[in-house]
Amino acid sequence: MMNMGLDEQTDTFQWTKPMELFQGKKVVKVCAPMVRYSKLPFRMLVRKYDCDLAYTPMIIADSFVKSLKARDNEFTTCKEDRPLIVQFAANNDLDFGDAATIVSPFADGADLNCGCPQRWAQQEGFGACLIHKPDLVHNMVLQTRNRVDNPDFTVSVKIRIHNDIRDTVNLCKSLEAAGVSWISVHGRTKDQRNQPVNLEAVKLIKENVGIPVIANGDIKSLEDIEEVKKLTGVNGVMCARGMLQNPAMFAGYDNTPLQCLKDWVDLSLKLGTAHTIFHHHLMYMSERIMSKAEKRIFNTLPSTPAVLDFLQENYDVKYEKG
Repeated sequence: MMNMGLDEQTDTFQWTKPMELFQGKKVVKVCAPMVRYSKLPFRMLVRKYDCDLAYTPMIIADSFVKSLKARDNEFTTCKEDRPLIVQFAANNDLDFGDAATIVSPFADGADLNCGCPQRWAQQEGFGACLIHKPDLVHNMVLQTRNRVDNPDFTVSVKIRIHNDIRDTVNLCKSLEAAGVSWISVHGRTKDQRNQPVNLEAVKLIKENVGIPVIANGDIKSLEDIEEVKKLTGVNGVMCARGMLQNPAMFAGYDNTPLQCLKDWVDLSLKLGTAHTIFHHHLMYMSERIMSKAEKRIFNTLPSTPAVLDFLQENYDVKYEKG
């Protein structure tokens, strides 16, 4: 049905179910859904460094449902890739419910993207435009929740905030009534890019719902996590760019350790990663490690073998040539 990566799922590997993660006082540390980047090899990398929960990149639900090729291309996992949330872009309850049902034997939850600010997505009725359609999103969550048989399978939503935060609070209350498992909140509106994250808005949402809330936006260190938790009371934090620059951030590293680079090379070669993505990840990870002169050379390397040779010669990152 779809590419299962290293192994078919089995019952021998034990993992913590998503809702159990939220039961303690510990802040749940989440790797965000990132287009092109949060695929299987990167998810497996961050899991080595104290990431509690990982998302797939956003997948277009209707294509995923209709096309076997799309499923094989967009969704690759393995038995150790847990707990796993599959994020979908959808504009109706049928597509979202169908897509969630398809992945339910292989993942721990489905997430509805209501936060993507890109114009193409909103023109298709996906992403951030959905926060202005609360009745539709309520029904998408409700119908999907009712369709998936597994009671441990979560249905979550990732949102941006409205200009009037009261609208966001009302949306979140509606989603709670629909049975949503948790809500991830990027504390900016769909039109904001570099403005500071509105932590007051996140705090207000948390105070008005009884379900877990995950804060997203501008979290780049354990100190940021502690500060966001203190200011908002959220149950979890979700990181994107901070994780690209330092996949070991959740384990307390200020910069990407050399071992993390080695782990990325091993996982990428083992699982298969296109050169562009393999190289881009390393460019992010080495941003604070390499000198300007090294970056000028490294960033123009044309192939995976060239990248591997550079890492071995300059950083003793060894690999087995197959």
